[in-house]
Amino acid sequence: METRAHLLTEQVNPNSAQLDALSSLEIVELFNQEDAKTISAIAAVKEKLAMAIDRTADSLRQGGRLFYIGAGTSGRLGVLDAAECPPTFCTPPEMVQGILAGGDAALVRSSEGMEDIFSDGEAAIADRNVGPKDVVVGIAAGGTTPYVHGALKEGRKRGATTVFIACVPEEQVPLDVDINLRLLVGPEVLAGSTRLKSGTVTKLALNILSTGSMVRLGKVYGNRMIDVAVTNTKLHDRALSILQDLAGLERSAAESLLEASGKSVKLALLMHWGKVDAISGQKLLEGNGGDLRRAVAVAV
Repeated sequence: METRAHLLTEQVNPNSAQLDALSSLEIVELFNQEDAKTISAIAAVKEKLAMAIDRTADSLRQGGRLFYIGAGTSGRLGVLDAAECPPTFCTPPEMVQGILAGGDAALVRSSEGMEDIFSDGEAAIADRNVGPKDVVVGIAAGGTTPYVHGALKEGRKRGATTVFIACVPEEQVPLDVDINLRLLVGPEVLAGSTRLKSGTVTKLALNILSTGSMVRLGKVYGNRMIDVAVTNTKLHDRALSILQDLAGLERSAAESLLEASGKSVKLALLMHWGKVDAISGQKLLEGNGGDLRRAVAVAV
């Protein structure tokens, strides 16, 4: 068996050498100091992360899909980000998908052995008929997960855009992908436990990638979620607050406008600003790629 001791994620952190002897307050302070390194790690790959946003948005605009694939903590973070896209951005469930080694059962119970099967990663991509319009994001903190490597190889073979997120330098684990995001946060406070800084920086990167892609797709106006899915009381209240704030409406008027739009905040804003009905507004949005600013400019 090949040793992984040389990997950055497996190194011993000298700053936490006396972890078990620290007070609880000292433990909190140490974690806080180490977690600060996640911000600089993101800054170091900002150009590549921006490229990933552009490539992903272009793919989704053409009807493609975004796949996150990983094992353990890395895979669960991908599943989490994918699950949050439909309620946040009103996307269809198939647009952003999380694939976890071991399947749904691995979300709540560790299935670590499943990550070692290269061919399972290949099969996961083949089973979903991944093609040139799609984006495959492989996530592996230590960079060596065979399941993720198999998925990326199959995705690349099928012409998909491939992105690799890992917390080790490229020279330690080289991989042939379109975009290499190496989030170098250094050794963990608890040696080898990559659910810590590595997990945190991965979550930050996924937040930026998915949100940035949705911004590029016109699902945001200013800094508001105008494609929010109005599916519960909290989201209904949020939708009304957005309409009240952006359109300058009283609560009752915002409620009437939201109902007239079929509970679409984006359409409601276009109806109000462009002085059009729901049918005309929907056609304007469709003709302008779902971009509210462009649709409003045409309407007025």
